[in-house]
Amino acid sequence: MAEMEYITATDFDRAWLNFELDLPLPAKKNGEPNPFYVNRPGNPISDLTDALMAPFYRPPKFYFSGHRGCGKSTELLHIMASSHIRTKYWPINFSIREEADIIDLDFLDILLAIGGRMYREYRQTGGDLPEHLLKELNGWQGKVEKEIRTVLAGQASGYELGASIDAFFVNAGMKMKLEPATRIELRQVIEKDITGLISVINSIAAAIYAREKRIPLILIDDLDKPDLEIARSIFHDRREIMMQPNCAIVYTVSSALFYSKEFDSIRDQAIFLPNINLHLPLEPEGFDEDGYLTLRNFIKSRMSLSLIEPQAVELAISYSGGVFREMARIMRTALGRARRRGAGQIEYSDVELAATEIRNEYRRILDKNDLTFLRKVHEHNRLEYNDRLRPLMQLLAVLEYRNGENWCDIHPVLRRLIYE
Repeated sequence: MAEMEYITATDFDRAWLNFELDLPLPAKKNGEPNPFYVNRPGNPISDLTDALMAPFYRPPKFYFSGHRGCGKSTELLHIMASSHIRTKYWPINFSIREEADIIDLDFLDILLAIGGRMYREYRQTGGDLPEHLLKELNGWQGKVEKEIRTVLAGQASGYELGASIDAFFVNAGMKMKLEPATRIELRQVIEKDITGLISVINSIAAAIYAREKRIPLILIDDLDKPDLEIARSIFHDRREIMMQPNCAIVYTVSSALFYSKEFDSIRDQAIFLPNINLHLPLEPEGFDEDGYLTLRNFIKSRMSLSLIEPQAVELAISYSGGVFREMARIMRTALGRARRRGAGQIEYSDVELAATEIRNEYRRILDKNDLTFLRKVHEHNRLEYNDRLRPLMQLLAVLEYRNGENWCDIHPVLRRLIYE
């Protein structure tokens, strides 16, 4: 597979690639931002970097929140490459999708992923294992495998016993991700000695600090993808355990989690990445110049503006709701329509039809009560605890913003639908 080239498109084929919905934007090797990275008004990511750089007695844990598609993954990659962060931390960034099944995610899967990724990164960068750490790891591995034999009671299993500690983390992670039956066995065994797993994680973190003189910082992406019940079981029911690893951790979580009174206890550790403001509260026809400029730069970095009518640019931005992923979605859909017409430029009508497609998707999944609720949100722009609000935020039907205070509005493509 060819490596992604981050170059501004001068034709529709390249533009199609550049507007891929989940396009990763890693920094350059010299630490400079990715060519497609755009600065946000007010630099809200500084809230997280400032919090990480503040003094502490124990390595901090933060919940990095924001709507799906608002740019959390990009900002984590940006933090990962920051020379400022690297003076204090030894950062590791990974997606939980690489380590576990997000449809059936458990707190143990996350802890095992933290331990496994730290261990592998440590070894891959030439870290030698101190004798006491090697002894502890082998002892914990032996204990886990002994329990697995007991659980199996002679039954066949896909789990490979007696592997090296390197292979153990790889095997355990793969089994957790791909094999539901073995996943249950491993969880049963590891949960019996959760303090043993925490001790192993902390010993690996200590070994890294001893060599690097920097604190391990674990940036875990895509933890906002599991449904709300799974998220509740991990970050509310098991909150104390998730705080125990002796390394700094940034957990990405859905913003919908924070509209529940159960999560009052973690709000002081939450960092919110807002969507880009395109208008002020209760002024849907207003115009936020900084917001529009940011999204023009988002388009311009990926595609020559000669490929789209100026009026179509403004319309696409207004329909995006200030969400980067929605901006890419609208541009890709409009681009596809222009290609099918055999045109050389995206026109205003292509963007309107793209918005209609998205509106029709919502039409299929929103019921009458949803539309009544969305009409109230649009008319009042108030955020409040509500069981109906959380799933609608997950669907991006309700979008959250910040102008000093947090407020919300509906996805712009829904404005016609709520009054039909």
